[in-house]
Amino acid sequence: MHEIETALQLSSPVERVRSILTDFPSYPSWNPFITHIEGKLEKGQRLRATIKPVGGRPMTFKPTVLSVVPNQELRWLGRLFVPGLFDGAHSFVLAARDNGTRLVQSERFTGLLVPRLRRSLEQGTRPGFEAMNTALARRAEQGA
Repeated sequence: MHEIETALQLSSPVERVRSILTDFPSYPSWNPFITHIEGKLEKGQRLRATIKPVGGRPMTFKPTVLSVVPNQELRWLGRLFVPGLFDGAHSFVLAARDNGTRLVQSERFTGLLVPRLRRSLEQGTRPGFEAMNTALARRAEQGA
């Protein structure tokens, strides 16, 4: 198991941050990490997402939505081929705090390939999360 977690305090209200995170058609215009995402944001539905890890090639996968709690949480689970090989449970957790929003973006990786990919996850995925967080903050502040 390997987990990556990033956190950010934004001055924008939680409703604004959630609206940006759930506006999938706008991702290509602002998001440097999740460059494309489409699908129905409902528990059990499959999404189609393309990510671009820092220094890596774009990858497209089809995660299953695990949880959608308005203004609180969005989670999905992506898999490489078969369960247990390389699974990633991604989450965005939002909390209204200090007249703004605290965002925690994380992913828990499990499976047989995790030990071999740990280094690339830290070098490509963690900076990707951080770049997305920065871009999200910039976008949220523009429209506030």
